Amino acid sequence: MPHFLDENFLLRTPTAQRIYREYASELPIVDYHCHVSPREIYENRRFQSITELWLSGDHYKWRLMRENGVEERYITGDAPDFEKFYRFASLLPRAIGNPMYHWCHMELKTYFGYRGVLSADTAEEVYALCARVLGEGGLCARDIIEKSGVAFIGTTDDPVDPLVYHRLLAGEGTLKAVVAPTFRPDRALGIEKQGWRDYLVTLGDAADIAITDLDSLKQALSRRMAHFAAHGCRASDHGLDRACYREASQAELCGIMRRALAGEAVTREEEEAFKTELLLFCAAEYARLGFVMQLHYNCIRDPNSAMLRALGPDTGFDCIGPANGSRALASLLDRLYREGCLPRTVLYSLDPADNAFLDSLIGAFCGAGVRGSVQHGSAWWFNDHKEGIRAQLKSLASLGILGNFIGMLTDSRSFLSYTRHDYFRRILCDLIGEWVEGGEYPDDPMALEALVKDICFGNACRYFGLESEVLT
Repeated sequence: MPHFLDENFLLRTPTAQRIYREYASELPIVDYHCHVSPREIYENRRFQSITELWLSGDHYKWRLMRENGVEERYITGDAPDFEKFYRFASLLPRAIGNPMYHWCHMELKTYFGYRGVLSADTAEEVYALCARVLGEGGLCARDIIEKSGVAFIGTTDDPVDPLVYHRLLAGEGTLKAVVAPTFRPDRALGIEKQGWRDYLVTLGDAADIAITDLDSLKQALSRRMAHFAAHGCRASDHGLDRACYREASQAELCGIMRRALAGEAVTREEEEAFKTELLLFCAAEYARLGFVMQLHYNCIRDPNSAMLRALGPDTGFDCIGPANGSRALASLLDRLYREGCLPRTVLYSLDPADNAFLDSLIGAFCGAGVRGSVQHGSAWWFNDHKEGIRAQLKSLASLGILGNFIGMLTDSRSFLSYTRHDYFRRILCDLIGEWVEGGEYPDDPMALEALVKDICFGNACRYFGLESEVLT
C-alpha cells in the first residue's frame, strides 16, 4: 500500500511515475490567473504566522470551518492566531476526499519540510515549526515565488487600478517571475449592482473622461485597456453570474444607460442587453490589443444574504449556479467570430455538467493561426479537485485536442497555492500513464515528453505571448 504523500503520490503506474519525474516535476509555473497582490509581491510581504498565510483570506478553508460548526470568531474574527489554526487543524482529518486535505499537506511538506499529518494532536507542533521557518525570514512572498519556480503571474486587476506596483516590479527587474496585470471590468458591466453609478465616476476619473452615456463609458474602458497594455497586460477576465446574449438597438441601449445613470432600476432583459453590448465591445478591443479573453460563468454569488451583510462578498458563501446559458454563450462567440473580432478565449463554467458542452463548443470556433485559439479552461473553483480535474481532462481529450490545453492555474489569493500546479501535473501524468499502460497510447518517449511539457508549461507560454520572456 502506498504511503500518504510519498514521492509517487497520485501516480498509480510506473509509466505515470516516469513521465512525471522526467517531464513534469521540474517545469516552471505559468500562473496565468490568480488573485495574489502585486503590492505584497513588490513589498515582499513577510508573514507572521501560518494562520496569516493560510486563513487570512482563504475562503476554501473558511467554508470547511463553517461546515464543521466553528464559530465565525475563529474564522474571520479576532480570535488569537493559534486558536484559529487549531480549529482548522482539528477538522482537517474529517475532510477526507477534499482537495484541501491534499493541498495543506503538500504545502506543509514543500515549504516547511513537515512530513507528518496535521490534526488536533499535531497542531501545536506544526504551528511551532511554521513559526520557526517564518521567523527565519526565508518564506517572504518573493521567496515563495522563487522557491516554487514561478515564471509568470497574471494578477486580477480593476480597470481603475493605477498599476503602480506592476510598474515598480517591472522597473526593479530583480524578480525572476514576470508579473502582469489582467483587465477585470466586472464592476463596469454590473449595471444591476448597487454602487454602479458611483463606480463609473471613479472609472471616469481614472480615464480622464466624464462618463455620461454609453459611448463615453466605452471610451473610458478603451483608455484603461491601453493603460493596462502599456504595463504588460496579456489577458482580460470577466466573472459572469450567467452567460447572456441579448441584442438591442443602439437607441434601446442608450435609453437603458440613460435610465440607469438616473438611478432607475433595470429589468433583467435590459441588464442582459447592456452586458452583451459591452462584452462585444470589450472583446473587439481585446482582439485589437492581443489580449486573451477569459469568461467565468455559472456562479451564484452570495446566496446567504445575512452573511453578505455581515462580512461582505468573497467570504466563502458562493455556490455552483447552473443557468443553462449554453445558447447565449454560443451566440456571443458566433457574433464575434462572424464580425472577425473573436480574441483568443478561455471559457470556464462552474457547473461540471458543462464539460462536454464547452469541449464541443470550442471546436466550433477555433481558427487558423493559433492552436486551440478557444480553450476550455482548467477545472475551476469547486471543480479543482482530483475527480474534477480528471473529468475536465478526459472530456477535453474525448472531444478535442488535449495536447493543445493551456493547463493549470491557481485562481488563489494565497502564495502557497503553487503546489496546486504540482497536484494537477500528477493527476495529468497519472491519466496519461493509465492510457499508455492500457494500450490506448504508445509508450513513445518523444511524443509523451512533448505532450506533458506543452500541457504543463509550453502551451500557456505561447498562448499568452510569453515566449521571449519565460519560454526556454
